[in-house]
Amino acid sequence: MTKDGIKKKKKRNSAEKNGKSKSKAVDAALSRVGSDIKVHKGKLPRRLYEKELAKLQIELVKLQEWVKAEGLKVVALFEGRDAAGKGGTIKRITQSLNPRVCRVVALGTPTEREKTQWYFQRYVPHLPAAGEIVLFDRSWYNRAGVENVMGFCSDVEYEEFLRTCPEFERMLVRSGIILLKYWFSVSDQEQERRFQSRITDPTKRWKLSPMDLESRRRWVDYSKAKDAMFAHTDIKQAPWYVVEADVKKRARLNCIIHFLSQLPYEDLTPEPIELPPRSEGTSYVRPPIADQNVVPDNFQDIGEK
Repeated sequence: MTKDGIKKKKKRNSAEKNGKSKSKAVDAALSRVGSDIKVHKGKLPRRLYEKELAKLQIELVKLQEWVKAEGLKVVALFEGRDAAGKGGTIKRITQSLNPRVCRVVALGTPTEREKTQWYFQRYVPHLPAAGEIVLFDRSWYNRAGVENVMGFCSDVEYEEFLRTCPEFERMLVRSGIILLKYWFSVSDQEQERRFQSRITDPTKRWKLSPMDLESRRRWVDYSKAKDAMFAHTDIKQAPWYVVEADVKKRARLNCIIHFLSQLPYEDLTPEPIELPPRSEGTSYVRPPIADQNVVPDNFQDIGEK
């Protein structure tokens, strides 16, 4: 066998070994929560989805307590197509967590001052301290996607990002940060369906920004940009994990299960708390409700069900 053949075989064996270990980690996470999700294909029944989500959110609380106790620093990046379901997944992760421990960072358009800074500078202040989890709803990868495709950065700035980003992320990992990167992948047909749904739903119409509409027109350009981004930044220290997101509920559960599998933790949640007796006495008299500005009860004639 030639030297090239030996190298390829070693690389293939290494990839297979990594794939098996990642699969074992996910299986362990599924076993921990007693999940039944693997036996279902296609769209999940709502009742099963809510049952699985409730179990996973309990595990997320356990993870939160472990992160606090061990002083871990966790960063998760959520990237992907517009309407791919990133925000919905982040919402389900944070729903039961302490916002002082787990916070979401979703930066807007950079200011004129920020445009003159080192590119990563505006993201660094949002990185976690010990005992914190930070979820980036879009991140420094804006430069590899929207800024590149829409011409908001120069070719020199884009190429510098592709060179610098892997080194920046290696620095974060060496500093003790646990860095997870998720790409939500959605088909053009499903994205179109979700765009149409947002148009007809007044509560979602705000989600369709001019940039979202332009991204629809530049589907191929965004696809090429994503492939180039993966080629340069899918590194061993911080690999990309692709979440198939055509079915939102499955994508949310799969992403949370994977997130849990990447952070081995123990259950440190407190034992059930016994409330102390409340002090009784006559030294306090509540002020009359008529003396206060009370929000009107518009449903007083409707009984509780």
